[in-house]
Amino acid sequence: MRIILSLVRKDLLNFTRFKGALILTFAIPFMMIWLFGQVFGVNSKDSGPSGIPVAVVNASSNPGAAKLVDALKAEKSFRIITDYKERDGTKRPLTEADLRPMMQAAGSDLRFALVLPADLVSDTSFGLHLKFLSNPRSDIETQMVNGLLQKAIFTNVPELLGQSLQARAKKHIGEKRLEKFNDTMATAISAAFNEDKEQVLRRIESGDFGISDLTKSAASSGTKAGDSKPTAADFIGKIVRIENEQVVGAQVKSPMATRLVGGWAIQFLLFAVSASAAGLFRERDAGIFQRLLAAPVTRAHILWSKFLYGVTLGLIQLLVLFVASSFMFHTDVLSHVVLLSLVCVLAAAACSAFGMLLASIAGSPESASGLSTLVIMLMSLLGGAWFPLGFMPSFMQQFSKLTIVYWSMEGFSAVLWAGNSFGQILPILGVLAGMT
Repeated sequence: MRIILSLVRKDLLNFTRFKGALILTFAIPFMMIWLFGQVFGVNSKDSGPSGIPVAVVNASSNPGAAKLVDALKAEKSFRIITDYKERDGTKRPLTEADLRPMMQAAGSDLRFALVLPADLVSDTSFGLHLKFLSNPRSDIETQMVNGLLQKAIFTNVPELLGQSLQARAKKHIGEKRLEKFNDTMATAISAAFNEDKEQVLRRIESGDFGISDLTKSAASSGTKAGDSKPTAADFIGKIVRIENEQVVGAQVKSPMATRLVGGWAIQFLLFAVSASAAGLFRERDAGIFQRLLAAPVTRAHILWSKFLYGVTLGLIQLLVLFVASSFMFHTDVLSHVVLLSLVCVLAAAACSAFGMLLASIAGSPESASGLSTLVIMLMSLLGGAWFPLGFMPSFMQQFSKLTIVYWSMEGFSAVLWAGNSFGQILPILGVLAGMT
């Protein structure tokens, strides 16, 4: 038994010698548990997405429209953008003409916009008119933003509906008859419920007929499963007209596959190229370096050859994955193959350089393997390969643009999803080249 325990001790000592094994066994699980907890708001009072940029254009002069914008600003899940920054640094209010170029720009994180048009409240028809513009690169994020916007609108819209009703009545029956009708209503309500008549009259004239109380009650209590009883929100949903416009990606043949394939492709590429870079250790330990250096070969030749090998391997792997997705899921790869190949070259170059950097820092292949696994999983999580960036806390979103995964996915999406030109994706290519 003593011999067996001695051998066990020997294995434990060998295990502790390799920092890579320690990282894989302990550091990565703890780090992943903590990060997932941050993303999903475990033990947090404010769970859910935060800081999703939403542009809001208020072209209506109605005071209720400003109230709706304030309600959207109070929603923690959104980062409301109402100003446009000119090239000289000055700011001006956003207009509807600004939205589509902003959403179509390569590398832009603006994917949702709400327009409150001048005819938000009309005197020709009862109801409200709004426009919702989207770039639904993530189906989950789009559905969540839709739901949160509808909640904010349906909770704050009753006053606007009342104003719409007042405006239409004023046009059809005249201002004096409407004032007389409102006065009669206020008199009856104040007498029946023992309330101040002037306050009741002001509420009626502002469009508050008590629908807001019903809507807030419905929003707080919800609708039980199987309950077909209509709520105030159901009623409002029928009289609020929202124009939905998909600004980017409307012509994509296979939206879901186009959204997902880029994230998984770059993640697998990072693992493959990092593993190949670790081959530097094997060649060093086998004495191959000494043999090469005895020939007319310099250290720079060896490093450049390893870098170009990683770029070649990465390019082939990425193109094979994208072509396979075109056959299996009918993604439109062939019509974008030139620009896609260019993005793949620079993404593979950044990944190859990353793998060589890890090999230069680590002292052994085990350490390089453990460190690369940790860093790749962190970059995949922070870069948006696993879930939308809006799901993460705001402080974590600040690190996304420091990762290869984020910029590679931006390049793939700009080509396959948005169909951008070479000039439009040039900034993304420049960032990947700078990382390399």
